[in-house]
Parts: sequence; C-alpha cells; structure tokens
Amino acid sequence: MASALLPHTARAAFRVRQENDKDMKKIALLLSAVLAAGVASAGQAAKPHAAKHVAKAAAVKTHDVTAEVVAVDAEKQTITIKGEPENTTAPVEGKAIAALKTVKPGGTYVLRCRDDEQGTHQAVTAIHKAHEGKTAAKAQKKS
Repeated sequence: MASALLPHTARAAFRVRQENDKDMKKIALLLSAVLAAGVASAGQAAKPHAAKHVAKAAAVKTHDVTAEVVAVDAEKQTITIKGEPENTTAPVEGKAIAALKTVKPGGTYVLRCRDDEQGTHQAVTAIHKAHEGKTAAKAQKKS
C-alpha cells in the first residue's frame, strides 16, 4: 500500500532497500550462528582440559620427611636415607635433581616425597637443608 503512493523511482528504491535489508538480516543471522557455535565449542574444549588438570592435581600426594642422608648417587639420581628398621633408597626427580649435588651424607634434610594412592613413596621431588632448631625440637619430642 505504501508503494502505491510513491512514484515509480521511489518504489524501485524502496524494493532495493527491502532486498538489502533481507540480505543484511541473513548476514547478521549467519554471523550470530557462527559466533554462538564458536563460543559453544570453546566452552566444550575447555571442560575436558580442566577436568584432567584437577584430576591430576588430586592424584598427586606429597609429604615432607626430615631424615639423615646416608648416601647420594648423582649418576643414578637416587638418595638413601636412614630408617628405623633399615635404610631406604628412593629415586630423585624434578627440581630435586639439581639440589642432589649439594647434599652431603650424614646431613639432615627435609625431603618432599611423592606417593602413590596407597601412600608408598615413589620419588623425592624436593630437597632442603633442615634447620638445626627444628630437628632438635623433634628429637626432644620423641624422647
């Protein structure tokens, strides 16, 4: 009805504008769909990675042990510590390998041990020199 009131050139321009509007709406709809698909796929891709990271972090158990070092083997990357019934040898990994060079047999060190699900020692992951005051206090508590 509006097109009947307009002159012929205006009607043609009006039709072109309507066709352009339809094309723009199609393009806008297509871009919206692509954007929504991208956001959805990004969300899906992030979830499995985050779940793996959380599961891995929960699976690794560590604890610190203060012990006297009996022997160090830098080539085999192992450390032997004095134990109550017998001495224990454990592999050394990660940052502890670099610290292994400074460890002296007979010294007291704090060792961070990585355990499996049953609590069995798997490896030493960090080594720090024990402070004399703390080890003396622990010895007095045991007495």
